Order: sequence, then structure tokens, then C-alpha cells
Amino acid sequence: MNAGSGRVLCRDCAKALPSDVAGPRCPDCGSPRLLAHPELDDLAIAHVDCDAFYAAIEKRDDPSLRDRPVIVGGGRRGVVATACYIARIDGVRSAMPMFKALELCPGATVVRPRFEVYSEVGRAVRRLMLELTPAVEPVSIDEAFLDLAGTRAVHGASPALSLVRFAARVERDLGITVSVGLAYNKFLAKIASDREKPRGFTAIGRAEARSFLAEQPITILPGIGARSAERLAKAGLTRVRHLAERPLRELVGLIGRDAERLARLAAGEDGRRVEPRRDTKSVSAETTFGEDIAGFDALEPILWRLSEKVATRLKRADLAGRSVTLKLKDRQFRLHTRTRSGLPATQLAARVFEPARAMLREECDGRLFRLIGIGAGDLCPGDAADRGDLADPLVATEKRIDGAIDAIRAKFGAEAVGKGIGFPWR
Repeated sequence: MNAGSGRVLCRDCAKALPSDVAGPRCPDCGSPRLLAHPELDDLAIAHVDCDAFYAAIEKRDDPSLRDRPVIVGGGRRGVVATACYIARIDGVRSAMPMFKALELCPGATVVRPRFEVYSEVGRAVRRLMLELTPAVEPVSIDEAFLDLAGTRAVHGASPALSLVRFAARVERDLGITVSVGLAYNKFLAKIASDREKPRGFTAIGRAEARSFLAEQPITILPGIGARSAERLAKAGLTRVRHLAERPLRELVGLIGRDAERLARLAAGEDGRRVEPRRDTKSVSAETTFGEDIAGFDALEPILWRLSEKVATRLKRADLAGRSVTLKLKDRQFRLHTRTRSGLPATQLAARVFEPARAMLREECDGRLFRLIGIGAGDLCPGDAADRGDLADPLVATEKRIDGAIDAIRAKFGAEAVGKGIGFPWR
């Protein structure tokens, strides 16, 4: 995909080179990192993904970690938030239980997450993206889609060259690296960014899309997980080309109403636009225990403290929740979720907590749990929260109490004041 008779760019000195450049290195700076593609000047949809984001920041801030395997996450009872590429060689992956990761890579250095630092760096990367184009669609703290169509006149450069300069600036100014996928739609741009990590830059054009996709495993298509793949394999569908070869009517019988979308993706077609704004769908908080916990009395104060975190995050985002979800993970790593919907919009910790507490009581039947979480969903603007009415006259008092607690914590720290329900000795 990075070969052909079209434009050639050096990814280190950001020079545009003749299409017939001789040799595998840049004639100006000697770099082997040349980007060539027949459609390079015509592609404008990009997916940018920071490489091993959390681990890269830890290595940047502590040079002694540079050549060592690094895992960012909780203690042995937690999960892996991310792992550097050295640790990944041994099979360590994000979301893996920490004990399993350390079995695979016993020499790894485990670093506790510093989410405030990661958020700061993520915002800095986002600001650099917005200098390229206002059409930035964040996917997470460390990745986003960009639409650079029409930016050539602004930057005096093709989208590809602008992205080469962007990647070099992130590395120079922020001390981390990114991988870039460039294509004519979001689906292929996302696939392309995964092809050559870390510090990758891959382009996929229209002419090659179908042939490239044909032999890819069917799981490369979003929405097909392990179970779906197993079911489809029994019907002889293991590669993307198998979808393209089957009549749509047959695919509907095998896959259901998602068949048409998957068939379009299999043909390299994706009509989704890059949407500069993505609405937050939920605000949540969770914790993994050092040892498994059973019993309502032990879990209740933990749930309250998480409810306070959710309430604080709602206020900071100027949002309110109209549903509450309780999340529990048992000692066998099975996830249990329960949701209460149709609630009055709220930003108050107590009103997030009460429905979750009722659901927790029902779930506490002697099972041991390793994780508990709570989330507020069905979000709406914060000014709709906790208005109260004749049937709910206490809400104004609750808001005043919550506001007083917030003010004390803002001045003296998060631990300055708390409600008794949050203490474990209750």
C-alpha cells in the first residue's frame, strides 16, 4: 500500500520527492521512511492513533524506563490499561488481568496510571489536530478521525504532507509518537493506522481497497466479534471476500439486519462522515478491589464514593443523568450490569447513589466481586438537573448541601469533608 508510481514523501524531513526517486532512502536526509502511493494526493480522511499512549508518556517522563517493558495499570488485582511494545512482544494486551500480564512478562515495570497527565497530553495532541482542520472527531483520549478535504489552500500542502508534518511535531514537541492511516473513508483509515505501529503511516486507496480487504479475516469488520465469527465460519464465511461473494439475501439470513452494512464495508464503502462533535453518552466511575469482596455492607460505602465521583464529573461537564447503571464483575471475570431508566435529571451524588444502592442490594447474594462501577446515562444539559416540584420539595435542600460540600473540597481538598455513608466502618 505504501508503494507505487505516485507522489513520494519523506516522513523525516517532510520533503516531497520526485515519483521516480531512486533507492530506498531519501536523497536529502538519508531516511528510509518514505511514503509512496499512487493516490497520495487524493486521500483526505485520516485516523490518528497515539502509540501505546499511557506507556509512552511514562517512558517520556522517566527515561530509565525507555528500554524496559512497561505496563500501566493497577496492582495484581487490576487490569492492564496499556502496555508498551516491548511488553506486547510477550503477549501483554490492554484489559488483560494484571496477574496474567505479569505471568507473561514477569520483568515488566508496573506503573500506576496518571490520568490527569494523560488527559493534558491528549488535549495537546487534539489542539495540534485542530490546527490542521476543524473536522476532528475524537474517538478516545488518544485517537481521532480527521477530514482534511479542502485544507490544501490553507496549509499549502496536501493532506498527506500536512499529516507527516503533524506526526513530526507531536514527536518533537510532546515526546510521544503517533500512527496515521490515510484513506478515502473512516473504515479504511482506521484499518490503515493499525498496519505499521508504532510510528506508522499507511495509505489505502480506492484502486486497491477491495483486493486488500479480500483476504483479511472477517473480524476486521466492526461489529463482528469472536462469537459472530465462529457462527459465520460454520457457514464458510471466514474472509472478507466471502461476504462480497454472497448474495445480500443470503447474508441477511446469516447475519440479520446488519448484513447490508457489513457488505458495504466488505466492498470498501463507508458513507459515515467525520463528525467534529461526539456527544458524551455516559459518565461513570469504577474500582477494582485488592481482594474479592462479598456483602452489601462492605460494598455500599465504596458505591457511595463512586457516586460522588460521578456527580462531580457530571457537574464539571455541565451534564445531568436520567438513568443509572450498576456494574459488577465477579471473581470469574463475568460482568453483571443493571440499569434504572426514566429518572429525573440529576447531578447529585445521593440521587445517583439511591437507585444503584437498590440494585446492589438485589445483587448481593453471597457472590464475591472483584470490581464495582456506577454510571449515569441518558444525559442532558446540566441546567435541566434537580429542579424539583411539589412532589419533590427536598431537592433544593440537597442541592445546597451538595454545593456546600463542593465548596469546602474546592478550598481544602477532596478529603476535607465527607458523609458517614462513605466510611467503611459503618
